[in-house]
Amino acid sequence: MKKRPSLYSYRLRELVDLFADWGEPKYRAQQVFAWLYKRRVSDYDEMTNLPQALRDRLRANTTLTSLREVTRQVSELDGTTKFLFALSDGATIETVIMPHDYGNSVCVSTQVGCKMGCKFCASTLGGLVRNLEAGEIVAQVIHCQRLLDQKGERVASVVLMGSGEPLDNYEAATALIDIVTAPDGLQIGQRHITLSTVGIVPAIYRLADERRGITLAVSLHAASDEVRSRLMPINKAYDMNGLLEACHYYYNQTGRRITFEYALIKDHNDQLDDARQLARLIAALPCHVNVIPVNYVPERGLKRTRNEQIQAFVRELLRLGVNATVRREMGGDISAACGQLRAEHAKG
Repeated sequence: MKKRPSLYSYRLRELVDLFADWGEPKYRAQQVFAWLYKRRVSDYDEMTNLPQALRDRLRANTTLTSLREVTRQVSELDGTTKFLFALSDGATIETVIMPHDYGNSVCVSTQVGCKMGCKFCASTLGGLVRNLEAGEIVAQVIHCQRLLDQKGERVASVVLMGSGEPLDNYEAATALIDIVTAPDGLQIGQRHITLSTVGIVPAIYRLADERRGITLAVSLHAASDEVRSRLMPINKAYDMNGLLEACHYYYNQTGRRITFEYALIKDHNDQLDDARQLARLIAALPCHVNVIPVNYVPERGLKRTRNEQIQAFVRELLRLGVNATVRREMGGDISAACGQLRAEHAKG
């Protein structure tokens, strides 16, 4: 039996095409989009301005993806809320709501697990299970928005930084971007979307050519090919020279400053010489360095750099003219780091 696609997977233009095939006018697609993203209904029968026959046809040919909460953790420190969701096939993913002064940010997963094998990340434990459908990514944002509706708040920004590599699930990840930024969708500005990647170079060029106005966050985590290849296997396929060329291209095509993510790991990449080498490496590119104290993952054994050394590393970057800050740590009293909650659940 053929699996029905999620209604949340359709961009508006794709929904218009579907309805045209069914002999329905364009405005019906716009009505459905409004029900999904402005009214945020959870059942076809709530779409009361659609003919019953059309509601029945939608029900027979699509699904309204829903996520079952397995676990919800709320930080007493800063209000960060982390969810472990179960999908229709029993696979689990994580999603996080992070409250900031500028509004609520939602961090979504794009895959079940991850195959990139980064040595500091819990998401890669167990490898890749499968890609998420676009509707399963969109449903994460909708679930969070429904909860925020209860407080009269909204999702202000979305970061594709949860489990999985977004550019390894390109079509679904970019569908999510197009849907939540659409005027008929959640109306989140493209400048409030951040996509984090380990550096799949051909996909960065493709993203640049499509000229979305999103922020590209590149997981760099090292200032040399030797160290990066040790921490991130992807570097053996796409070395730093090729990655930085792609980043320059992205900036030239979009005008959007690159964010480099740099997780400080004790005795691996956290010395002042590393900071100097990093500054030389990215000197010609408009960028920001987001310094991240690494989260401890027991299965990995990598240790966090001392706070004094973290501050010294950032000061050295600033002295050398690099725009750099330490990422604000959120949800420190819960399993807020990427992949942690899912890994704990898998252990039983």
